[in-house]
Amino acid sequence: MQERHKDYERYFAESEESCQKYYLPYIKQHTDLTFDAHLKVLEVGCGIGGNVAPFARMGCQVSGVDIDPLSIDWAQRIFAQQQLEAKITCADIHQYGDDERYHLIMLHDAIEHIPEKKSLMLRLHELLTDDGVLYIAFPAWRMPFGGHQQVARTKFVSRCPFIHLLPRRVFVWLLRRLGEPEGVIKDFLNIKSTRMTIQAFQKLSADTDFELIDRRLYFINPHYEKKFGLKPRVLWSIIAKLPYVRDYFSTSCHYLIQKKR
Repeated sequence: MQERHKDYERYFAESEESCQKYYLPYIKQHTDLTFDAHLKVLEVGCGIGGNVAPFARMGCQVSGVDIDPLSIDWAQRIFAQQQLEAKITCADIHQYGDDERYHLIMLHDAIEHIPEKKSLMLRLHELLTDDGVLYIAFPAWRMPFGGHQQVARTKFVSRCPFIHLLPRRVFVWLLRRLGEPEGVIKDFLNIKSTRMTIQAFQKLSADTDFELIDRRLYFINPHYEKKFGLKPRVLWSIIAKLPYVRDYFSTSCHYLIQKKR
């Protein structure tokens, strides 16, 4: 696991910077949303809240929800320290008792962890205004580190691309041989069972009454700028058009979708 994941304030700042430099401009480019006090923004799976900080600084009505109490505790603490207004709640989105409807809902690096994806998307459909925008980003399952092995305890596993694509039994045997704790192995298997591919997401969107506004596939994830000093790069268009093949090269998949009209 990288040290940056343990330093919550640093991780918050890095997430905010990535949003400010890449996600927010992308949303602005492809939508007609006005980022002021009237805009209601919700991030589902907000973690410590770095992704929604830029919206709070612009005066938007910001909310965040996550099931992890430690992340929510840190989010509330950092927002208070920086005097940023936001409603940060520890809850399952299905039990989230908010009657608000949001102009922008964000789901960043979260959907690949959620088993009941269809019910999640239907819930987001309920929470979105009729003219609202849903922004979702996730790592394609077949990309080199789509199994989130970068959080492994052993260096070999954390740096080994495509290891998550091994058959389940072989994968578990190898992780145990390499000394990964059972808790970590369980987490990897959970991701293996809840994985998300590009084709699966596009079908899921259509099945839950959403339509595409825009899609951007990254060959080099914007997060890698801080992690590895690599400049983000969009996937070549010719590869982006190739089903299945593109999953191996898309380190981050960004979608803007809306309710079908």
